[in-house]
Amino acid sequence: MTQQVPSHPRGSREFPLGLHSIRAGRGQDAHANAAVWAPAIASMDVHWRREDGAWASETLVGLDGGVHHGVVGPVHPGALYAFWPTGEDLPGAIGETQLLLDPYSRAIEAIDTESGTDEPPSRSYYSVFLEHEFDWGMSERPGTPWRDTVIYEAHVKGLTKLHPDVPEALRGTYAGLGHPAMVGYLRDLGVTAVELLPVHFHIDEPHLEPLGLSNYWGYNTLGFFAAHTDYATVAAREAGPAAVLDEFKGMVRALHEAGLEVILDVVYNHTAEGDQHAPALCWRGLGDFDYYRHDDAGRYVDTTGCGNTLNFSEPRVVEFALDSLRYWAEECHIDGFRFDLAVTLARDERNSFTPRHPFLFAAGASKALRGTKLITEPWDIGPDGWQTGRFPVGWADWNDRFRDTVRDFWLRDIASIAGGGAGSSPGRLAGCLAGSADTFAASGRSALASVNLVTAHDGFTLADLTAYERKHNEANGEGNRDGHNDNRSYNHGAEGRTEDETILAAREKSARNIMASLLISLGVPMLTAGDEFGRTQGGNNNAYCQDTELGWVHWPDDTASRRMLESTRTLLSIRRDFLAGQPPTFPSRSDQSTLLWFSAAGLPMTASEWNDPRTRTVQLLLGSTGGTVNGLVVINGSLEDTRIHLPSAWILQGEGVEGEQPRWFSRTFDSADGATVQGTVVEHPRLLSGEADTVAGDSVRMYRC
Repeated sequence: MTQQVPSHPRGSREFPLGLHSIRAGRGQDAHANAAVWAPAIASMDVHWRREDGAWASETLVGLDGGVHHGVVGPVHPGALYAFWPTGEDLPGAIGETQLLLDPYSRAIEAIDTESGTDEPPSRSYYSVFLEHEFDWGMSERPGTPWRDTVIYEAHVKGLTKLHPDVPEALRGTYAGLGHPAMVGYLRDLGVTAVELLPVHFHIDEPHLEPLGLSNYWGYNTLGFFAAHTDYATVAAREAGPAAVLDEFKGMVRALHEAGLEVILDVVYNHTAEGDQHAPALCWRGLGDFDYYRHDDAGRYVDTTGCGNTLNFSEPRVVEFALDSLRYWAEECHIDGFRFDLAVTLARDERNSFTPRHPFLFAAGASKALRGTKLITEPWDIGPDGWQTGRFPVGWADWNDRFRDTVRDFWLRDIASIAGGGAGSSPGRLAGCLAGSADTFAASGRSALASVNLVTAHDGFTLADLTAYERKHNEANGEGNRDGHNDNRSYNHGAEGRTEDETILAAREKSARNIMASLLISLGVPMLTAGDEFGRTQGGNNNAYCQDTELGWVHWPDDTASRRMLESTRTLLSIRRDFLAGQPPTFPSRSDQSTLLWFSAAGLPMTASEWNDPRTRTVQLLLGSTGGTVNGLVVINGSLEDTRIHLPSAWILQGEGVEGEQPRWFSRTFDSADGATVQGTVVEHPRLLSGEADTVAGDSVRMYRC
């Protein structure tokens, strides 16, 4: 039972949406302005739990533009609340049954109710009234320029759950990620931004519970303004929602103080309510035909594969997403966002993608979001769902063409050549390393719009790309039917674990080749957590439901892991040093870039060589007009050791490189050097331009010049 409270005499407002306190005079009880957009509902009640534990309710007497609003209270901080249509029977006892959540609630609490039988307890969710202040101290956003950005994609829980240097009570939590051991590791590695898999409050899909699994990745959002409670420490969870948010913000502050940005993976394309037949938790009950996309027959239009798609041709849905983004940027100091299935967010009233969609323009023009990094996953499963390179200026895209091209060159082609076949010509790889202009130039964007990746949370890890020909997702309970089949991987002669030293060495070298290609590329590189030291998921390429050691990051200390880690650190250091010698606008201005390609003979590449699959050895001289030409990369995609000639002084001068004197070339990295571990110094003789050198088959070598 709830106690009906008379309508409060004070006037209310339809904005801001959600529950916000009204600053009362001294000695007066705190009331709140409640506002919710529910255009399909004639009248709306808000129910809340008082400090004495009893429930009260009040009808929201205002109605403007589909927004129900009213002044309610007194409402104490931490109070549970929910909405329900006036006059409709409650589905059960208040506080023990599912009412309608506030889409704008800053926290959500799950309530389990025992059934009194052998059945598991039923679970319902309530919004929590939370207004939060936090001491950011001297912390400031790092503001890392795009050209200096290196993204590290990680899961809050999985990153530290097994970390030996993080205190046990903090492992797998926001506080664990903000611990000095983890922050120091990230800073020393050389990345500049941590991109976190979803931290918005999320729940599990119904089909996972019978399998004893859960939605580990978190792409099933129930609260777009609420931090996920389970990622907080036990102490914070017991202290309540304010402590959970304190811990989250404390993590952001610690990362900022170390110069690391925080990017959130956000899922505005669908909600946790699932398909049309699932129960209403929030949006479906407030306005099914307003929040979700339907066809002319009233059926859901699904462009996400999740059963329901938010309708971004509805201005109020666009406003909802923008309000959420502003909250995380302004209140939580988040530095950027990666938009899951972003094509869905840019579909118009005809369900067609348009790069001129109001949401894209509004986010890019928002003062609150100015300076934040906006990154798309530029596809969904709807019609014309692949849109890499077509988003507008101000946005960056995950570059799946880069991913596939690098995998093809270093894995699929090498497997073909090893089997007596042929590989591909180097033209596609060269285009990707040079910034993918063929993909991004038409949208008016530069190489800095290309987020270059070879792996991500979805798919094989880097080590598994070199160790498995096929996926091994049996643990997911779907008969190995889930996950991608086109992995472009190469197991080097054995499926999975092996003790064969020759195969292991070849796998390590392939991983270094791929990492080198990623980190020398023009654009914005993204690493997946653990790839830097050879993390494996045992061939599982869809670990979304593996909240287990299979999905968590292990922190090994074996020789092979140390070799890979030191190679990654070396490559990141080379990248920093190279960019430090370039003007601030490099490589966004194409007229400043100096990218010169040479054959193994040290001569400019010809058109026939670019298109010849037998041409598997190329040299790339990197630099800029007004900066320095100080990096030479030799790519040998054949299996044979290859004799090369470094570009001569007269060739370089003929190609517009300033200076007539011969240049010295000093080796800085070689993927074929398996002895590269921390503390090991390998001296190589310096070479003059025009001199010869031998590069191992299937390898990448770099020189400073």
